[in-house]
Amino acid sequence: MNGNVIVIGAGIAGMEAAGQLAKAGYLVTLLEKEEEAGGHLNNWYHLFPDRRNGDEVIKYLKDQIDNDNITFLNGTRIDNLEKSKKEFIIKTNRAKEICADAIVVATGFDLFRSERKEEYGYGIYDNVITSVDLEKMFREGDISLINGNVPNTIGMVHCVGSRDEKVGNPYCSKLCCVTAVKQAIEIRENIPESKVFCFYMDMRMGGALYEELYMEAQEKYGINFIRGKVSEVGESFNHKLIVKVEDTLAGRPLKMEIDLLVLMAGMEISEGSKKTGKLLGLKTGENRFFQSRDNHYGSNLSNIDGVFYAGTCTSPMNISETISHARAAVLEVMDYLKNDRK
Repeated sequence: MNGNVIVIGAGIAGMEAAGQLAKAGYLVTLLEKEEEAGGHLNNWYHLFPDRRNGDEVIKYLKDQIDNDNITFLNGTRIDNLEKSKKEFIIKTNRAKEICADAIVVATGFDLFRSERKEEYGYGIYDNVITSVDLEKMFREGDISLINGNVPNTIGMVHCVGSRDEKVGNPYCSKLCCVTAVKQAIEIRENIPESKVFCFYMDMRMGGALYEELYMEAQEKYGINFIRGKVSEVGESFNHKLIVKVEDTLAGRPLKMEIDLLVLMAGMEISEGSKKTGKLLGLKTGENRFFQSRDNHYGSNLSNIDGVFYAGTCTSPMNISETISHARAAVLEVMDYLKNDRK
């Protein structure tokens, strides 16, 4: 065997990295704090931009870790982590000690907790939900209000917890705009008579086929895009949501009555990343994600020799970017272990 590697996190990046390392002949211990592998992908029904079934990607990833060289430890949290010479020693909540020659940190991201933006009414009004809540409705085939009625007018708020200095997240989460476009189309497909309004700051469609999806949303599905920031959400006596927004293109305030409001929650460094970072002494950047050694040619390298990054623990990424980043991390691990043994 070529060596022992610990991969922390069994989301998209962790599963891909573990699978590729195992194929290359390394013994891999894959640690996951949850009971099931898959991370946030488990919450997603259809994926952008082609709206393929998310279960297809999950199956690919789970097939990757179905390898005799991989020991998958679910429900496992790290209690202590230290480096002794060139060996890493991890102690888990299950009183298990694991040793490895290298570590891949694939601890991912957390979605911004939308209740922190009280002005949007999440957790206050029943018919204010998040993009994840809506995705669950798509999966269950039931898009309805708390009273069981079908919503006729739906609003979608972009950049919830992103590009927002008040909550300490001035960066763009990259995926909120395209998520809103995908979900707006699916709402219209499920409820053809509905009206959908997207409230956005700027449309940032920076991925393959994203712009085409945006144009399709307008031309084929009649989605209404309003450039403006929602300032306040209230509720009327008949339980309709009252949304106040500044239309920055028209230069005038708007006040709309809608049935359902969907918040596009942004991405933050995960709590698991914070704990792992503290144990290893990993550096973070201005966006509080892990800071790579070099943004151009060392995005998988941490400030600790033998510790590598994979996926969204370093910045927001889509699925294809995450998988590519994980594969690049594997090459860095292989190069490190090869040279380390000379």
